[in-house]
Amino acid sequence: MTNFSAHAAVRMVGCAALICCATPAYAWGDEGHEVIGLIAEHYLDPAVRSRVESILAADRTGLTRDTRIDHEATWADKYRDSDRASTRVRYEGTRQWHFVDLELGTPDLKSACYGEPPLPRGRPASAGPPRDCVVDKIDEFILELRSGATAGPERRLALQFLLHFVGDLHQPLHSSDDHDQGGNRKIVMAPGLRPANLHHAWDTIFVRRLGASESLIARRLISAITDEQRRRWSSGSPADWASESFTVARKHAYGLLPGATSGNHYSLSESYLSDATSVTAQQLSKAGVRLAYILNRSMR
Repeated sequence: MTNFSAHAAVRMVGCAALICCATPAYAWGDEGHEVIGLIAEHYLDPAVRSRVESILAADRTGLTRDTRIDHEATWADKYRDSDRASTRVRYEGTRQWHFVDLELGTPDLKSACYGEPPLPRGRPASAGPPRDCVVDKIDEFILELRSGATAGPERRLALQFLLHFVGDLHQPLHSSDDHDQGGNRKIVMAPGLRPANLHHAWDTIFVRRLGASESLIARRLISAITDEQRRRWSSGSPADWASESFTVARKHAYGLLPGATSGNHYSLSESYLSDATSVTAQQLSKAGVRLAYILNRSMR
């Protein structure tokens, strides 16, 4: 069993109007993933950026608005949901790859990764076992990007999934669980906030508090990232980052929740909203820096 130690969170001030819809969400919303993509793009080596753009230009799925890095960072969600109402092959085959449910009381990475199933010999990572976690999938797709033997179509899939999964790993409720489906069973409310589940609040609401558009948020976050932070964040493994995100969830997303007002309903204070917005800003920043770190090391 793996017990994760706490990591200190650097707080940033987030400001803007609170915007919400009560519809369910499954990861950072499109806004969050696009912000991460823009931050990563800023830190890519020029030659790597050119390779990434060239590979993405071959995407003919039409699932994203265009093949820009920030828009392709949303591709894995759209791919997963593209047959959800019909055959459900893509949906059932990839939906569990987006998270690692480390239980607050007994965080066990191997258990949360379904026993860490090995990728069958000769099978590409994009066709791996449906029961697998985001940590394993990031590792597998990194290996494919680094290998000169990876075929072109699979290389594109590896890149598309990585653009998204590195972001997912940094959403605190994608790396933790309180026997509540990663916050989906906890309903939160606050002044100006329509009732929504806790997971959706961290997916979307706290991102939107950071600014009026993805490009504006990305610029603000990039301007606040110091050279020391970039150096410090550009290290470790996906398992390490899962540990860190788990700690953030335990200390902030779950740890600062007030007592339930009734059943599974919670009334969020202004201090919770402010803290969550600051933590979200840092998680988006870390994800963007680490995505660039992975790509710069894997696509030289």
